[in-house]
Amino acid sequence: MDRPGGEDRYDAYWRSASFGELTANAEIRREALQRIVPRLRIADRCTLEGRYLTVRGDLTTYRIHLGSANVLMAPDDAYLCIVPARRKADRGVFLPFEDDRLALILSKAALLAADSRFTDPTILRQIERAAR
Repeated sequence: MDRPGGEDRYDAYWRSASFGELTANAEIRREALQRIVPRLRIADRCTLEGRYLTVRGDLTTYRIHLGSANVLMAPDDAYLCIVPARRKADRGVFLPFEDDRLALILSKAALLAADSRFTDPTILRQIERAAR
């Protein structure tokens, strides 16, 4: 798994924090997603699998960790860095309760399901590199 920064001494911690077992809050998030995902327009592209929401895009398949909202790409679980916009007014997906991580996961899922529309060269380079 590729990781930005690359310092080996922090790899185990980073992997555990970013893709490890789910916390109690993340388990609740998973339960919420079980109810929400089937109602989404992209439901046919999404599957809940263990700690991940798997999203099938046109370019590749992605796994969004339900604890960290970090993204891995098929086929080799390469890390995909997607940084949300810093606009306060646009929170992405509106939820009637507070869980910014759930909103982030849903926003990333919608974005990744439409990956053939990507124009950002940084994201496209990461996807291309993972496909090699």
